[in-house]
Amino acid sequence: MSLPPHVDARHRIVMFDGVCKLCHGWSRFLIRFDRQRQFRLCTVQSPAGQDLLRWAALPTDQFDTMVYIEDGRIYTKSDAFLKVIGHMNYPFRLAALGWLLPRALRDWLYDRVAQNRYRIFGRFDVCLLPTPDHEARFVQPSH
Repeated sequence: MSLPPHVDARHRIVMFDGVCKLCHGWSRFLIRFDRQRQFRLCTVQSPAGQDLLRWAALPTDQFDTMVYIEDGRIYTKSDAFLKVIGHMNYPFRLAALGWLLPRALRDWLYDRVAQNRYRIFGRFDVCLLPTPDHEARFVQPSH
């Protein structure tokens, strides 16, 4: 499978719901603690995000999972979270012990949070744009 648009072989892309306050907090966490700048961020609502969702054969109008793309492979739900957190420094990497749980249980837990995230954490009316100092951390559509 060829790499998706806007991505080259070194990119590790974390896609998230840009109006979800929990997801926005996750992106802020990655910006703050990904000191090696190994991740590129992308909201699923952005033009680049929509292109990536189509490339991955994922819905472009229903955003119930984080998507992680690494080496042309697509990870969703708890697999996506665990792959990302496994690349983080200590102590965050300890959360990757979640791999010890069966996927069905991990994804069931993930789905419970995802289905209730707006009610519990809230949502923005529109996607927040990256600040100028963080803009380079986001996937930009090719022209």
